[in-house]
Amino acid sequence: MSGTTTPVIDPAELTPRRVRAARTGVAVVFALNGFALASWFSRVPAVREELALTPGRLGLLLLAMSCGSLLALPTAGLITQRFGAARTVRAATTLLALGLVGVGLAAGLFGSLAGVAVGLFAVGYGSGACDVPMNVEGAVVERRLGRTVMPRFHAAWSLGTVAGAALGAGAARLGVPIGVHLSVLAAVVLAGTLAGARFFLPAAPSAPAGTGPAPSGRRSVLAAWKEPRTLLIGVLVLIMGFTEGSANDWIAVAFIDGYGLSEAAGAAVFGVFVLGMTVGRTAGTVALDRWGRVPVLLATMLLAVVGATVTVLAGSGALAVAGVAMWGLGASLGFPVGMSAAADDEDRAPARVSVVAAIAYTAFLAGPPLLGLLGDRTGTLRALLVVPILLLPALLLVPATRRPAR
Repeated sequence: MSGTTTPVIDPAELTPRRVRAARTGVAVVFALNGFALASWFSRVPAVREELALTPGRLGLLLLAMSCGSLLALPTAGLITQRFGAARTVRAATTLLALGLVGVGLAAGLFGSLAGVAVGLFAVGYGSGACDVPMNVEGAVVERRLGRTVMPRFHAAWSLGTVAGAALGAGAARLGVPIGVHLSVLAAVVLAGTLAGARFFLPAAPSAPAGTGPAPSGRRSVLAAWKEPRTLLIGVLVLIMGFTEGSANDWIAVAFIDGYGLSEAAGAAVFGVFVLGMTVGRTAGTVALDRWGRVPVLLATMLLAVVGATVTVLAGSGALAVAGVAMWGLGASLGFPVGMSAAADDEDRAPARVSVVAAIAYTAFLAGPPLLGLLGDRTGTLRALLVVPILLLPALLLVPATRRPAR
């Protein structure tokens, strides 16, 4: 790859022990990323109370985080190609940690809406810039192992979110100031991520695979934007990202407003969602290796349709929580399988993952304000019916994830 400073793999380095160490490092980075984001999401109700926000204004505030992510993604593939996954992850997580500290201090100490927005922008930018390299590295490790493991990396992310949601629920219940909570969280996440990224594998050397050399740098990303399969995968992951992100942003608030739960109980319901995601991603690797991407995705997406519908229309809190669990299970595989499908060709993986992630993060840009504005009119809980409505036509996009013929 001309002009890159990314180190290249020495085949002698690819011992089973080295690859297993890389697998652990990737899992740690995924887990801590999820831990950081879920801890923030679980304190959204606290920020709403601190700043006295309506659902619509809260949605617009969350837009700052989405904008940060969306602006980071178009260049994340180029940065990853040039500097490598490990360096990119380290720099991005540093920015994310600084953003968390800023959000906590702005909301908890100063009551500053503008300060929270700036902090959320930094969190979003750091998260978006981290998303591409950690998924690219996960795909590299998956290929070296010779079996499906990408959903388990995303399961590690979900486990991190379970821990983060539990921490958030506990912090809310104990009345821990949001500034203290998010500042300590930022320090832990940054230290752990810097350690985990040390075990990432260097880049593999590019080699023609019968289709000519892969384009490099900016041309590689531009070429990926013109590929129909990449774009279809991107739209699918967009809808799955919306399915997941709508729960991240709104499930706690929806249960507080719609079912009369406390802030701590709302955070616990969010924990049920991410626990369902974790179970689906852990068990899903076996199903994917046995039946393949297409049938497994179709089945899980239909489960998400049922779960999201039950969540909104159940009428009772207990049945609604069961719907949340189904929603989490059903939403679990779409994002990781889409990323893995985008990375099927190792030479073009950074560019294609960057494109798919950029498309997918449009959901995080448009979702919070649209659901917030809709929630102003229908109530936050009823607004979540948008999720199953979008999932049904998305079933038609699933065949794009099938592995290309070699």
